[in-house]
Amino acid sequence: MQDTVIIGRDAELRTLQDLLLEATVHGATRVVCGHAGSGKSALLQTAVQAATTAGLRVLRGGGIRGSKPADLSGLLQIVWPVLGTPSRSLGGGRLDALEMLLVDGAPHPAGRSRLAFAVLEMLETLSAEQPLLVAVDDWDAMDEPSRQVLSFVARRTSGPRTALLMTARPHRTRLAPLAGLPDLRLGPLTPGQSARLLAARRPGLDAQAVRELLATAAGNPLALLELPVRSEDSLPYTPVSSDRLAAAMAPGAARLPAGTQDLLLVAALYPAGDLPLLLSAASRIDGTALDFTALEPAEREGLVELDGMRLLFSHPATAGAIVHDTDPLRTRAAHAALADVLPDGSVRMLWHLSQSVEGHDPDLAGRLESVHRHALEQWEPVMAVRLLRRAAELHSTPEDQGRCALRTAQLAHALGLERMTRTMAHRALSRPLGPLGVLCAEALARTGGTPLPADPAAWPEPEGPAEQENGLELARITAPALVGDDTRAEALLAFLDGMPDRADDPRLLQAMATVGPVRRAATVLAGVHAVRNLADLPVRDLQYLGEAALAAGDPLRAVDLYRQAERRHHFHGALDQLPPVLLRQGLAHLATGDWGQSSHALRRCVELAETHGQEHHAAAARLLEDLLRVRRTGGTVRPGTARELAAARRSVRSIDAVLAVGAACAQAESGDFEAAFPTLSALLTGSRVSAAALFALVPFAEAAEAANAAVEARAVLDRLEKHLGAECAPDTAARFTVARAVLADDQDEEELFERAFAQDLSGRPFLEAPLRLAHGRRMRRRRQFADSRTTLRQAAAIFTMMGAEARVAQIAAELRASGERSETGSAGGADHTAPRDLLTPQELRIAELAGSGRSNREIGELLGFSPRTIGAYLYRIFPRLGVTARAQLAEVLREHRPV
Repeated sequence: MQDTVIIGRDAELRTLQDLLLEATVHGATRVVCGHAGSGKSALLQTAVQAATTAGLRVLRGGGIRGSKPADLSGLLQIVWPVLGTPSRSLGGGRLDALEMLLVDGAPHPAGRSRLAFAVLEMLETLSAEQPLLVAVDDWDAMDEPSRQVLSFVARRTSGPRTALLMTARPHRTRLAPLAGLPDLRLGPLTPGQSARLLAARRPGLDAQAVRELLATAAGNPLALLELPVRSEDSLPYTPVSSDRLAAAMAPGAARLPAGTQDLLLVAALYPAGDLPLLLSAASRIDGTALDFTALEPAEREGLVELDGMRLLFSHPATAGAIVHDTDPLRTRAAHAALADVLPDGSVRMLWHLSQSVEGHDPDLAGRLESVHRHALEQWEPVMAVRLLRRAAELHSTPEDQGRCALRTAQLAHALGLERMTRTMAHRALSRPLGPLGVLCAEALARTGGTPLPADPAAWPEPEGPAEQENGLELARITAPALVGDDTRAEALLAFLDGMPDRADDPRLLQAMATVGPVRRAATVLAGVHAVRNLADLPVRDLQYLGEAALAAGDPLRAVDLYRQAERRHHFHGALDQLPPVLLRQGLAHLATGDWGQSSHALRRCVELAETHGQEHHAAAARLLEDLLRVRRTGGTVRPGTARELAAARRSVRSIDAVLAVGAACAQAESGDFEAAFPTLSALLTGSRVSAAALFALVPFAEAAEAANAAVEARAVLDRLEKHLGAECAPDTAARFTVARAVLADDQDEEELFERAFAQDLSGRPFLEAPLRLAHGRRMRRRRQFADSRTTLRQAAAIFTMMGAEARVAQIAAELRASGERSETGSAGGADHTAPRDLLTPQELRIAELAGSGRSNREIGELLGFSPRTIGAYLYRIFPRLGVTARAQLAEVLREHRPV
């Protein structure tokens, strides 16, 4: 059976193929059950085509929704081809009797019972000549006598070479005659399958349209194909639908009582309302009091159901289908009625009021501008954009219209609403704007396309708060396009320096970190740490600060900011906004050496990005997962395909630099120092050193020391540190200190290691572990074997906590070289203390769980600790037991278990 045109129904197609095979042997029945638009008719048509190709005879029929068919009309559709061209095996008398029953009607109920046997006998006779498929679409919409006969036949297909395939919608009572029959239930498509269907059948949609369609269609194939892309120009607002979708989703809506239709209209315009409020609003449209009985006709039609006091549509797209083609005057009346019953001055009240008026209303426009901030605080960003857009339409002066339209475009751009951004930017350009406002609107009008070449050197100095806001937005928008252009990047930095009173504005810091992550690192981080009252910041500002902190070299601060953003998104249920936050959180964890947390964040990013059709975030996360796996276990980083990299760059602009640095570090961590040193040296000595490369200072030093190139490496560090000067970030300075200790010659060794260990290394395992490893190696070379083993075990414990398996194997070799002969004894003699006696009960419990293969996160969940706390416990346990890997814990504890 061909499945090239039906996406996401592979299992169902295989089931129908098996049904046809069964029909050629002993007969079978299947009921395909699914909501309107789920693809039942498409599957039925595919089965009919496959049956015809396989040589089966096909009889077809079906119901018509929204009509009252005559008795037996559905059955007559099915058998009419047989009556018109009698089979040679069917006697004329039997056909005449069957035709009399169907066309003329049976004289009494007993005749109806004979009809079912007559139809069954006819099908058995036909199937004896040729295998038969009886395909019935919309069984539940047929007349009742036809449904009764078909349900009778459906239970008796075993034996004759007949397949009976029927489709039906789920219904509380109407499907009772089919109870117990084999069924095939069609659920919604997954988000990934829905995205594939849109890409195949509706190519060219922008990201905003795809998100809206995926949310409203909720996996319904017909809705995905038929839902129009929303046009914000249509007033007053109603949920969107199409003629075909409305006919499928709500075929009987037009026949509902007027009061019921009004109730459904206000429910479609305000889905969050409870039933008493909706009834009150609906009663105001025509002035007719409505009560709970107004809901019953809609419930009988299966359009809605009551959940407590909430009115729920059978599908998200049903709301648009019910109010499709509603007269605009009635829709305005419904909006006005909702505004009357909602709390005065609330976000929703003003929104509905704005939809009920025509022409200009400056007072209402001002109220909408004020309340849009409350919408942002209530986690309704799209509503905030709509409020600003409507305010721009209600203002009466061109200056106010332009200002408000530009503010709408700026907010829409920050939220990733590309289509809205372009629309409102073009509208703003047709109104009077300040110099920076014009530049900002021109940049926004190119969103999603080729950006205009920006020259910050020609930008005027902002005059007044409005132009300062436009300047900050312009800097945020254009900064990514200036990366790599040193002249224009310096001009942008100079422009930002001209606003010292906004030095801690998240947009300024993000723009500065984008174009100058290395040369302005200290300035950016000072601004990031100067921001107070993070709980009062909008979540997008938290994300701007996190991006600035990560780019400028403070991954610990970035982790904290992204975690706060993640909690906000979770609390408000905005899961579609989580993928970019989790992706950057995973990248920050990767930089801090917390590889377990990094892996967890990246996995969740992939899952959510695929769920919400954000393939660019999923592509970047998968590439980083591959990099992380290689850094943990050793090996070669898989180069991404051109398509993967192109998608990932849309999510993380610096993904190429991150992967290049990570691949070189992986070489060093797996012991391939000869290959790692020249690669890392090139990354740190080029004309433009990337921010990502600065995270590789310590692996570079390790590779240089192993490759006997310490003198050359020290010269590289000297030049680089001089180049950074006062703008060297504190974390970068700590990396320089550790790298110099790793590269120290015999004369400066003690002083440099003492300086490195004097730093605060708590929370910096990526620095402490290689520092202790280098120090342990130095002590081993000086034949200080006991001290060397202690330090090397500490390094092994930290690397194990990080999940760096390749490093742990290297340290095991170092320990053997330092005289380690047993897992619990020292080089000088056996230690007769049982390992269990060296641990507290809490430590012993953690060691046993770690030895059983549980991760730090799993142990933490069992014992009520954070993964980092479990890692700290293991950091103390490993040296005490003389082990260097989790796998050794089980063996050591098992060998010394008390009898």
